[in-house]
Amino acid sequence: MNKPRLNLKVMIIDSDFYALRALNSYIAWDRRTRVVAQVQTLEQATQFLHRVAEAEYPDVVVIEPDGYDTPDALRLAIKQLHKQVKDLIVMCMAHVADPHYVSAALDGGIRAYLIRNEVGVHIVGAIVFASEHDLVVTKAIQKMNHDPYDVRLQPAKLLPKEREYPEMTERIRQALWLCVIEGMSAQLAADEMGVSPHTIRSYVKEGYRILKAHDATEYPDDMSPEEQAFMRFTALDDEEEQP
Repeated sequence: MNKPRLNLKVMIIDSDFYALRALNSYIAWDRRTRVVAQVQTLEQATQFLHRVAEAEYPDVVVIEPDGYDTPDALRLAIKQLHKQVKDLIVMCMAHVADPHYVSAALDGGIRAYLIRNEVGVHIVGAIVFASEHDLVVTKAIQKMNHDPYDVRLQPAKLLPKEREYPEMTERIRQALWLCVIEGMSAQLAADEMGVSPHTIRSYVKEGYRILKAHDATEYPDDMSPEEQAFMRFTALDDEEEQP
């Protein structure tokens, strides 16, 4: 059985307040990762690193490349982060696939360049996968073929697709999303879906069964069913299962 890697320390740098909070909620809910800082600028990141002990330095920085005015500014920001923290894993989470920013990020020494919509709620899986490979990209980056194409992308690993659960109906999936991902109560989820709280609980119970049936991971004894469900629902397929 596989055991999940635990407690990677993560810093999020994103100029968008709401995106920052959304990323934090997905990362903090999964015990493989621990958010040590949420900042909106490189200056705030530097201030955080100056005031904390080295033991609290991040292992991973998730950075928004679109927040930099030029590709060169992004490259310099990544290099500065590497200079401040030894063996740092830097991941770019972009809105669009801009080849100039991708090349600048590669110059800076990133481990992943990902498109947000292709990662979705699977951010922790992406972080763990990037920690185990030299360079990881999503499909839009892999398929990027307009000038200037960077040959350094050729050996990059494609981020695995989300794990599939063939038995799961759309209604069960919606109930799990509302109760497990969004954290709604059964009553609120029932109002949203137009069913009774009893039906929601039945959906969630069946969803837990389906999730467990497709996961061979060995979880810690103190991990709640809700936490296990979150990790399973947001899991990525194993690398070996990719086409």
